[in-house]
Amino acid sequence: MGKRVAVVLAGCGVYDGSEIHESSAVLVHLSREGAEAEVYAPDVDQMHVVDHVKGQPTQEKRNVLVESARIARGNIKDLAKLDVKGLDALIIPGGFGVAKNLSTWATQGKNCIVSKEVEDVLKAFHAAKKPIGLCCISPVLAAKIFPGCELTVGHDTECEKWPYAKTAETMKELGCKHVNKHVTEVHVDVKNKLVTTSAFMCNAPIHEIYDGIGKMVQEVVRLA
Repeated sequence: MGKRVAVVLAGCGVYDGSEIHESSAVLVHLSREGAEAEVYAPDVDQMHVVDHVKGQPTQEKRNVLVESARIARGNIKDLAKLDVKGLDALIIPGGFGVAKNLSTWATQGKNCIVSKEVEDVLKAFHAAKKPIGLCCISPVLAAKIFPGCELTVGHDTECEKWPYAKTAETMKELGCKHVNKHVTEVHVDVKNKLVTTSAFMCNAPIHEIYDGIGKMVQEVVRLA
């Protein structure tokens, strides 16, 4: 029997939801590993809707579950119905929706609140000693919930290649250990069963991001 892996999405689109390439890469690599993906998203309004051409917020309102269903080809469940007992692992792709719809990291940084549904799910997998895969900005969720854990969001020194490196410093302020890794690498926190990779935190070719996510998925499935 293949492993059953929950994939939690945060909408559809890098600026206000889940990053579509990362989400797709997770689903493709899970399929390649012979794992069954079960996609979930919270049934809540997005923080806001961003016009992805202009990069500016609009007056529109959208629902996280409805938008995430676009990526899942309609095969999606309300996060409130997730039961950790029937699942072997959890993966949360990145995208600003993680920092806007699954938490308030976008506006409050290290003082953020992780949404109760998301926190409950993360804690349930952690308590059951089931692996959790996080990429791009989503490791901040673990940084907030699991003090002292080991994570990577790539590098901690800002430059053209690593434009979001300050995130690593903020995670350290929460008491986490940040481990610098290249975009095609992952870090495994063996004690907490956390597997992280930087994905689009790095200004890298898309195939390198895809490969890094593939390693994350492989490790998560191996640990499951």
